[in-house]
Amino acid sequence: MNKLLGAAAAIGLLAAADNAYAARDYVWAAGSSTVFPFSTRVAENYAKKTGNKSPKIESLGTGGGLKMFCGGMGEKFPDIANASRPMKKSEFEACQAKGVKDIIELKIGFDGIVVAMDKKAPDFNFKLEQLYLGLADKTLRGGQLVKNPYKDWNQIGANLPNTRILVYGPPPTSGTRDAWIELVMENGAKTFPTLSKLKDSDEKSFKAEVSPLRTDGGWIDAGENDNAIIGTIQKTPSALGVFGYSYLEQNANTIKAASVNGVKPTIQTITSGAYPISRSLYIYVKKSQIGVTPGLSEFLGEFVSDAATGRGGYLQSRGLIPLPPKLHDENKAKARALPAMPAPKS
Repeated sequence: MNKLLGAAAAIGLLAAADNAYAARDYVWAAGSSTVFPFSTRVAENYAKKTGNKSPKIESLGTGGGLKMFCGGMGEKFPDIANASRPMKKSEFEACQAKGVKDIIELKIGFDGIVVAMDKKAPDFNFKLEQLYLGLADKTLRGGQLVKNPYKDWNQIGANLPNTRILVYGPPPTSGTRDAWIELVMENGAKTFPTLSKLKDSDEKSFKAEVSPLRTDGGWIDAGENDNAIIGTIQKTPSALGVFGYSYLEQNANTIKAASVNGVKPTIQTITSGAYPISRSLYIYVKKSQIGVTPGLSEFLGEFVSDAATGRGGYLQSRGLIPLPPKLHDENKAKARALPAMPAPKS
């Protein structure tokens, strides 16, 4: 009897372990708010095509997603980290320390953000530091950070039109806003030696000082509807709008884009990185979870498919700048071969 009870208990423990291991029967991705809408759309199509449960996609920011991803293995941690920048060396090492050993890095495309105006408005050729000076809550004057005093663009640079500073852009909830802060406000501020030194010595204080946008009417949060921003800048004299490159393409007959650091936004300049408000987008995948998390391999296949991330794919209509055809084909092969990434250099 004791042997039977012992055997039953052992079977019960094994069943409990199996149930715990199989408790998550769906793919889980977490991270970048910029990659979030792309990942969500892929999840929708994957679920329709396979009949599997729709993946769980969380918008936590790149750093937050990678931290959770690197927290460990198993059902309590995401299978995928969405990222709007490459994984850092410190993040890779944190992954390794927690047993997340074989990581697949897949570049899914590029992101470009434009500063646009009505076709009839004056042309703008901004430098990054001019956008920082015009739109930051505090700007540098005489070596000190002060409340933004500028009212017109030509007060910042003689090369800019004599029009008031009025920019309609994404709200704090938007991934485009996150990218704008990182690529424009912070990079523009770094061109000043005083702020560059602050970043090197205390990055947290640097971000706290230069990231907030002005709230006196120079910058206006216009909601998540980029089409509404386009309508507003067409009706409002001297107004500029900030949104994803795809909306510029779709409305090229009525609006135009500013140059930034002498470069116009195009698919070519965004793809090459020549346009300064552009970046690569990534997903990171735990190789050891493939074959364990149901549907993970199929989800990856959908993400790198011609239909999703290829030229003319459904993610391009959401604003993704696709990889060049050769790189896209290499990405598909990579998703099949699953080579583990090397340690980042920095």
